[in-house]
Amino acid sequence: MKLLHIDSSVLGPRSVSRQVSAAIVDRLRQATPSLDITYRDLTQTPLAHLSGSHLAAAQGAPAPAELGPDFAASAAALDEFLAADIVVIGAPMYNFTIPSQLKAWIDRILVAGKTFSYGANGPQGLAGGKRVIVAISRGGHYGADMPTAAGEHLETYLRWVFGFIGITNPEFIFADGIQLGPEHREKAIAGALQSATTLRAA
Repeated sequence: MKLLHIDSSVLGPRSVSRQVSAAIVDRLRQATPSLDITYRDLTQTPLAHLSGSHLAAAQGAPAPAELGPDFAASAAALDEFLAADIVVIGAPMYNFTIPSQLKAWIDRILVAGKTFSYGANGPQGLAGGKRVIVAISRGGHYGADMPTAAGEHLETYLRWVFGFIGITNPEFIFADGIQLGPEHREKAIAGALQSATTLRAA
């Protein structure tokens, strides 16, 4: 069984989402020691953001030679995702949505003919069957009953993205309110780490 571990926080060892995603992977590794784990740090080895040349090449235009290494990196990211049975993602909220590094990765895995297709009945996800677990860290609170709920474009976006490619039940572990003071931060991290230890086995 293969697990793909993705981190996207720019904060390195100070990152809450990295701490929680690592705890999730540790929990799954302990439950299934034979897990084959691939790790990708999107801040250490970032993928380029899409350009007009990328989109033109995807539609059949000749690809500029200078984009060769980037197309190879893109193919590697897609292959990692397709091969994984479980995907664990560390996703902090930056300005109400996902980090741009994570968006660049998503742009490389949402590929027509690979993870979704269009047919007479509309789009169809092709990546169903994977287990996706997301460690989310947010500075405030964004529950459905909160006045800030309308500004939440991280969890809602990821639910839609993964649902679009056929993964309809992603799992989320939250560390909320980490910017509201040391006590809130400590409580949020402890709660998220506790939730990681109770995840079902791989």
